[in-house]
Amino acid sequence: MAETRFVKINDHVHYIGVNDRYTHLFEGMWPLPDGISYNSYLFDGGSKTCLLDCVRIDSVSEFFTKLDDALDGRKLDYVVVNHMEPDHTSSLKSVLERYPECKVITNKKAVTMMENFYSVGEDRAILVADGETIDIGERKLTFYTTPMVHWPESMVCFEEETGILFSQDAFGGFGTLDGAIFDDQVDWEKYREETIRYYTNIVGKYSVQVIRALKKLGGLDIKMICPDHGPVWRDNIGRIVSLYSDLSEQKTEDGVLIVYGSMYGNSEQVAEAIARSLTKEGVRNIRIRDVSKTHISYLISETWNYKGIILGCPTYNVDLFPPMANLVEVLKKQKMKNHILGTFTNYSWGGGAEKAFAAFAEESKWDVLPTTVDVMGAPKQEDLDKCAQLAKEMAEALKASK
Repeated sequence: MAETRFVKINDHVHYIGVNDRYTHLFEGMWPLPDGISYNSYLFDGGSKTCLLDCVRIDSVSEFFTKLDDALDGRKLDYVVVNHMEPDHTSSLKSVLERYPECKVITNKKAVTMMENFYSVGEDRAILVADGETIDIGERKLTFYTTPMVHWPESMVCFEEETGILFSQDAFGGFGTLDGAIFDDQVDWEKYREETIRYYTNIVGKYSVQVIRALKKLGGLDIKMICPDHGPVWRDNIGRIVSLYSDLSEQKTEDGVLIVYGSMYGNSEQVAEAIARSLTKEGVRNIRIRDVSKTHISYLISETWNYKGIILGCPTYNVDLFPPMANLVEVLKKQKMKNHILGTFTNYSWGGGAEKAFAAFAEESKWDVLPTTVDVMGAPKQEDLDKCAQLAKEMAEALKASK
């Protein structure tokens, strides 16, 4: 028997996704050291066929080869657009040109975007509402809207008979699928951190909406999850659902992330002194990051993860050191919670950074430690004593939060 280019998920669902190992930055912002997969699925309803989400246009040639292989000479009747982001839909127009009788199953909000992105109008669409079921030949798909997870038109679809949830971006993550596509075929620890980074970078701001979506889908008898990125979940569905639940509820890890900026090394000395003092206080999970060399993507993910956050930098033009100012602005928009905040600053002749940190502390509504460390030049003994006090307060706050 000849080797197929698609992967058989069951008797009527085939995986025809592609891997992207050439894009450096997802959405032009987020690093992809391990690439990313764009997952697409061909759903065979017997007398009708249906494509569930497309892929990025760069991979359309490979995609069509797999699609043609899976169709095996049959026509394509429908394509479901669960989410309009171009990493899933930039090949949509090519699909519709290749299969001129194909109809798009989507929702009203997506149609407007479809017209704006690809000049594909409502005349090619079959519109579905929340909870509506559509016949795909002799099989059925039910659609559920999941607004702002993470675009307003986002939805998922579910086949009740087999318990398959086609979840678009929900339950997805960064990273290519290197040979295997199922969760029981991969090393989950390899994907876990990139799944967390994907969630915190892309979806995290909309965690309230994620909680609502999880509640809406909680009553479904889900036996498999087919996301648009990352592994297909068939063996341990509870693992990915639990992770997304924890992330949406912003559960944090008992530890401390220290992010510092330093022009000539003095602020770095302060960060090191605080870390050493934290160790003496019994804190074991400590990570130090240089804001000038660590990409904002990883800083967002790690800030989301750690209960204790300590930020420090020198004053620069009567304000925060610019890379730290950028981080603070990003953190404001991420709407994070469940953190304990400590800060330190450094200045040569006049301050300013401490005022910006104080404003952030008030706006963030995080628990704020009473001691701040404000150093003039190189840290002196009294400054190191304050570092020790700040570390003690953080250790006590971590214990009290358990």
